[in-house]
Amino acid sequence: MPRITALPTDQVRAYQSGAPDAYGTPPERATSTGTGNPCRHCLRNIPAGAEMLILAHRPFDEVQPYAETGPIFLCATQCERHQDTGTLPEVLTTSPDYLIKGYGMENRIVYGTGTIIPAESLMETASSIFVKPEIAYIHIRSSRNNCYQARLDRDA
Repeated sequence: MPRITALPTDQVRAYQSGAPDAYGTPPERATSTGTGNPCRHCLRNIPAGAEMLILAHRPFDEVQPYAETGPIFLCATQCERHQDTGTLPEVLTTSPDYLIKGYGMENRIVYGTGTIIPAESLMETASSIFVKPEIAYIHIRSSRNNCYQARLDRDA
C-alpha cells in the first residue's frame, strides 16, 4: 500500500517560527473553527479554539508550470508529524471524496492519473496508479477547493 507522507517537520517548524510562505509573506494566524481546518503536519483537524496558521504552500522545490500553490492550515504550536500506520489519518476521513494526481520524477502531472475518488477508495485507487512505473508520487487534494492535503509515496 502507498505510504502517506505529511509535510516535513523542519519546514513546518520554520513556518511556525514565522518563515515566509510560498509567496514570501509570513503565515497568518487565526483561530480554528474545529472543522475544515486540517493540519498538513499531524494530519489531524486543528481543535476548535486553537491557534492555527494559514499560508500559501507549494509542495514542489522549484517553480514550474505544474507547481500548484495554494492555501494550507498548520497547527500554530508544535505538533507531532503524522507517522503512517496503514490507516487513513483523521484529515483524510472528513470529506466524502478527494482529488488525486500522479506525478513523474520531473514533478510533472502524469496525464490520465487525475481523478476524484470516494475517501474509502483512496488507497486502492492510489495503488492502481502506482502500477505505472513512471509515477514517482501522488498528491492528495481537496476535491472541492483543490487544497493540498498530503503526499502518497510508494511503500518502501
